[in-house]
Amino acid sequence: MDDKIRNEAQEWKGKAKEAVGDATDDESMQAKGKAEQAMANAKQMGEKAKDKAKDAVDKM
Repeated sequence: MDDKIRNEAQEWKGKAKEAVGDATDDESMQAKGKAEQAMANAKQMGEKAKDKAKDAVDKM
């Protein structure tokens, strides 16, 4: 559960960075925010896959 919370926080941090970059026309900050969101989304997908695998094993 802690990983899910950390991933969600990382995604929001990325959104904030992207918004600041948009507001200040800072392309570097926009890119950093988008990259941080992408990393968080990839981690979230990994967590979901892990949960599905665990559920499948539990059903056996």
